[in-house]
Parts: sequence; C-alpha cells; structure tokens
Amino acid sequence: MGENKDYITHPDEKGSINISEEVISVIAASAALETEGVAALSAGRDLGELLGKKNLSKGVRLTVEDETVKVDLWLTVKLGVSVNNVGKKVQEAVAAGIESMTGFKVTEVNVHITGVNLLKK
Repeated sequence: MGENKDYITHPDEKGSINISEEVISVIAASAALETEGVAALSAGRDLGELLGKKNLSKGVRLTVEDETVKVDLWLTVKLGVSVNNVGKKVQEAVAAGIESMTGFKVTEVNVHITGVNLLKK
C-alpha cells in the first residue's frame, strides 16, 4: 500500500501511516472553501478529467515528494473582495489544515484565480 502513488506513507516507530492523496485533496478543498471571499473551486487543467476520470476534489492538484506536499488550487472569488487577500488567506488555511491533520510539510500553495462570481450571495 505504501508504494502506491495514490498514498503518502509516513513511517512511525510502530509501523507506518498511509494517507490517500484524495483525502489530502479534500482537506485542501475544504480549507479553501471555508475561507472568506472564496465562491467556489474551479476545474484546473486536469488530464484525468479530460479522459473522463471522476475527480471528487475538482480544482485541487497535489504534487507529493517524500513527506512534503505542493498544492495547486483553482478557484473563483466573490465580487468585491481583495483577490490578493483572499489568495493569501487560502494559502495559510490550506497549509495549516494539511499540516495539522496529516503531519506532512506543505512547501507550496499556489492559488490560481480563474474568475469572479458576479452574483451577490
């Protein structure tokens, strides 16, 4: 299970802990969506989606190396917010969420703003 590319393995003195990359993606998506000013996650340029693969955490892409994680997020912001402030808050929330829930180090959180939601909610 630890050698499967869909899991990140964290060795422990009593064995190892395997965490699915999908779980980490959902943590990132949830943290981003809870950030004030974020309207929605958008689909990034994901080859799997183009080939028909179902993606439960649309708008999130992870790059995993050893015990570090790089995150790319594609999102839409709400009308009237500071894009820079929202992006920074998303970076902080996503990194904190992944690190606190998994123990893995987040080295990058790249936020790609794909649009502005023009509907006031």
